Amino acid sequence: MNPLDILKRVPKTNCGECGYTACLAFAANVAKSGEDPTKCPYIDLKGLDLNSLGNTDLDNLSNERDLELIRHLKSKVKDHNFEEIAPRLGATLALHTKDMLIFSYLAQEVLLSKNQLLINNKEPEDPRDQILLYNYVHSASHSIPTGDWIGLESLPNTISKVKTLSTYCEQRLAQLFTGRSPEQIFSYCSMLHGKKVADSSATAASIIPVLPMVPQQLLFWDEEPEDGFKAKVKILFDARVLDYLDVESLVFSAERLADRLMQLVS
Repeated sequence: MNPLDILKRVPKTNCGECGYTACLAFAANVAKSGEDPTKCPYIDLKGLDLNSLGNTDLDNLSNERDLELIRHLKSKVKDHNFEEIAPRLGATLALHTKDMLIFSYLAQEVLLSKNQLLINNKEPEDPRDQILLYNYVHSASHSIPTGDWIGLESLPNTISKVKTLSTYCEQRLAQLFTGRSPEQIFSYCSMLHGKKVADSSATAASIIPVLPMVPQQLLFWDEEPEDGFKAKVKILFDARVLDYLDVESLVFSAERLADRLMQLVS
C-alpha cells in the first residue's frame, strides 16, 4: 500500500500522539513496515484492508538488521576487559572464568560471555533483549546514577518515544494496578527487587533496578471516579541513564518492566 493512502486517513496535524513526529513518517511505517495503524487515535479505518499492510520482506529485513546489530555489538564487547568493567556495570565475574559477566536484569540472572548470552540459563528469544544487554555492557560507563529523576520527555531526542513509552508500559501498568492496594503493588515490585519510595504523593511508588545501573522509578496514582481522574502510571529515569543505554533500548527496557510485572500478577 502507498503511504499516501494512509496519509489521507489521518488528520495531518503532526500531533505526535502516535509516537512519530510527523504524520507522513507514521503513514510510511504503517504502509511499509507493518506499524499498528491504531496508534493514531484519529485514523479512519473504514474500508482499510489491514491484511495488506506491512511487508514480509521488510519484516525479514528488520530482523536481519537486528541480528547484524547484535553481531556488531558482540564484536565490540569482545574488546572489553570484563574484569575491569564488571564493577562499573554492577556485575560480578563467574568463578571459573574472567570472560563471563553475571548481573541481574529485572530479577533474572544474565550470563554474558564474549560468545554467548543467557537469561536464566536460556537464550533470549527476542533480539531486542540481546541488543539492550549488549548495549549495556558495551557502554561500560564510569558514571553512577545521580538519584535525580526525570521523565523521558526531559531526555534529548525522545519526542517520538514518549507515546511509545506510554502505550507499551505506562498505560498497561495503570490498567494492571487499578483497584489494587498499595501493599499489593509493593509486593509485586519487590519481586523485581523494587524498593518503596517514602513520602511520595503517588498511591504507590517504587524504584526498580531494571539493570544494576539503570533504576527506574514507578509512580502509580489510582483512579478517583468521583473526581473524574483515571488511574495513571509515570516512569521516571535517572538523569544519567543515557550513559548506559540508547533511547531505543531504554524505552524497550521499560516495556520489559511492564511485561515482567504482568507476568507476576497473572
